[in-house]
Amino acid sequence: MSQSVPRPRRPAAPKRRPSGEEARPGPLARATRGVRTATGLAGDIVGGAAKALATPTGALGAAVEAAWVTTHLALYPWGLIGRHGRDSQLGFRVEHLPPIQRGLVISDVEAAGTPILLVHGMVDNRSIFTLLRLGLRRRGFGRVTSMNYSPFTADVRVAAAQLAEEVEALVAETGYERIHVVGHSMGGLIARYYVTRLGGDERVHTLVTLGTPHQGTYTAYGWHNQLTRQLRPGSGLMRELDQPVPECRTRFVVYWSDLDQMVFPQRNAALTHPDLQVRNIDLHGVGHMSLPIIGSVVHGISSTLAHLDSEGHTLTPGVTELRRRTP
Repeated sequence: MSQSVPRPRRPAAPKRRPSGEEARPGPLARATRGVRTATGLAGDIVGGAAKALATPTGALGAAVEAAWVTTHLALYPWGLIGRHGRDSQLGFRVEHLPPIQRGLVISDVEAAGTPILLVHGMVDNRSIFTLLRLGLRRRGFGRVTSMNYSPFTADVRVAAAQLAEEVEALVAETGYERIHVVGHSMGGLIARYYVTRLGGDERVHTLVTLGTPHQGTYTAYGWHNQLTRQLRPGSGLMRELDQPVPECRTRFVVYWSDLDQMVFPQRNAALTHPDLQVRNIDLHGVGHMSLPIIGSVVHGISSTLAHLDSEGHTLTPGVTELRRRTP
């Protein structure tokens, strides 16, 4: 009986490693890869905004945005008058106040009296806060003020130094050692730089940002100057803001929207930093310019600022939500 003997197998040929030139993609391959990456990113950005716009809430938000932009353009010249707007309705008597204002003053006179400083965005002025200022005043906050910085500002750091001077003047005028700041768009970035890089956490109890490009925005590539270079993702300013901020005392409340047409991608308006106490609030179907006028935002800001707890958490509702009167 014969027995077959298996033939020895040949060892597999070793895999050939690519040479240095083959390992490195050529200029054309790198360019193609870059275009694919950029195209994918653009598709993700546009797709997210289009998805938000396609919903009923998004369509309504776009209509509100268009109406408010038109109104804001009409109000813009009035916002240029005066350097800032100081106003106060605080006093020792409360019987003349509406119930909501009276409730906050009686329950927490310190919260009602803590100054709130509003900081606008790029190429804008304090008129963007016309409705927010009225909303905060109606909810019982007696000291709501706003500042203008030059529309020709070319450096976030310079604007932050100007904000520091404004805060010190407000502190000296009111006697309150700590205040609240609300920043819209680049105004929030200016305030964040002041708080985290210039020691502003000693003065700012709560910083609320609305549609602020905390991680930069790709729309900044549409114009080339010193300021827009700072607003790009990965810029020197963004890297500086990402540095450690040990023992920062300020609490952050960050609003961002999936329909924001100025911050791309929209999620870059959220803030994530290991050293900061941040509460991110994502909104659906709200345009960039509409963020300071939306009722839920005004009520959310009011509820947060009505509590001065050191941890930065809103424990209980601080104010009553204003509802539209039914005819």
